[in-house]
Amino acid sequence: MSLNEYQEMAKRTTTGHTDPAMVNFALGIAGEAGEVADMVKKYRFHGHQLDEDAMAKELGDVLWYVSQLAACIDVDLEEIAKRNIDKLKRRYPDGFSEQDSINRKENSE
Repeated sequence: MSLNEYQEMAKRTTTGHTDPAMVNFALGIAGEAGEVADMVKKYRFHGHQLDEDAMAKELGDVLWYVSQLAACIDVDLEEIAKRNIDKLKRRYPDGFSEQDSINRKENSE
């Protein structure tokens, strides 16, 4: 399944793409990302086992909210992915490095 196919299929489980829905989607991203962060915190600092299946489910929830927020602004997920890769290629042309991260072009303009 492509990202755009996912986005289209996910639309069937929303009530629309209005301004109030946009707020719901943005807050949903934050909430679901918080659940992922809490899993990592408990794994790293509290001695819990990492439940990869549960994390994958939470990441799916993040993706759902991202896909619907993107639909609110009429941008498909594949375009978002392309734009992000283009940005990363400009920022890190030879792959990630701490030096490039510290001296990002955006920070020197």
